[in-house]
Amino acid sequence: MKVMCAMSGGVDSSVAALLLQRAGHEVVGVTMKLWGGDSDTGCCSVSDVDDARRVAQQLGIDHLVFNFGDDFDQHVVDPYVDAHRRGTTPNPCIECNRSVKFARLAERADLLGFDAVATGHHARIGQTDDGRLTLERGHDAAKDQSYVVHMLDQAQLARTLFPVGHLDKSEVRSLAAEIDLRTADKPDSQDVCFITKSDGRETFLGNRIPFRPARVIDTAGDDVGTVDAVELVTVGQRRGLGLPGGGPKLYVTAVDVEQGVVTVGADDDLLDQGLLAEQMSWVDGAADGAVLVQCSAHGAPRRAIVRLVEGDSSTVEVTWASPERRVAPGQSVVLYDLTDERVLGGGICA
Repeated sequence: MKVMCAMSGGVDSSVAALLLQRAGHEVVGVTMKLWGGDSDTGCCSVSDVDDARRVAQQLGIDHLVFNFGDDFDQHVVDPYVDAHRRGTTPNPCIECNRSVKFARLAERADLLGFDAVATGHHARIGQTDDGRLTLERGHDAAKDQSYVVHMLDQAQLARTLFPVGHLDKSEVRSLAAEIDLRTADKPDSQDVCFITKSDGRETFLGNRIPFRPARVIDTAGDDVGTVDAVELVTVGQRRGLGLPGGGPKLYVTAVDVEQGVVTVGADDDLLDQGLLAEQMSWVDGAADGAVLVQCSAHGAPRRAIVRLVEGDSSTVEVTWASPERRVAPGQSVVLYDLTDERVLGGGICA
């Protein structure tokens, strides 16, 4: 099989290419040039591209670089900035997977005659007795990335491979070390690639949108402080609000950008009975009933009941089994079956 392997310059994608090669596939490594600005984190720096190229040389496979910068700006960076402008909390890495890594890259693979696209994500693809494909958690629970690839449907799964999904991270590094791959000891990327450590989110956004001050009020409506940039505040936040110390811990419970108001309250004030998830995508048909719900990349799954809103599979109402901490609007909400292994689908918290 002819496989295009996305190589980010990290150890997971390096070993993914190695395993595909050992399995007898015709492998070509591809690195996507996404962000055209400064980058010292994530998977878009010049050194990452060089690491991917050098690993491909070590493996003796061809290596290509595709420039998807315009797509990245349109589908990832611009929506990230707009979300902050509107006072929501985006997931740019998920949008990158949705619109670039599993859309544009797959289109390019089809155009060039590849049979499949592979990545180094820690997730697995299974199959039911009747031949339907399933998306499942990676074997290594601590490194599981099924949350960030939840948008894959049957057609996409059919042409996708996750070669390291059945391995522990320690096994991945051992395989890389066996043949002295340059990425064997490389730390995992944890940050948003277009936000540099030196400048940070505030500088990045401040160069693109005007910041607006906001009142900070308590749950009784009394003023307790101000913030300089309401666009930088998110539900659940405790630090950086400029509130006087010595009192009880206060958390952001709501952000109203239009009115310029941030509401804070006690931890209990963050508890909700449920949420509404929009823009749902499904692995194999809409779910309805008892599920487990995960609301951050490594958050604990929570028991809930989901119901389609007026029969519309693009919107679901999530009702928690017991009150749970509020989810920031804009965050991805991913549904799993009750075994906590199989992804059902996911959407965005309204």
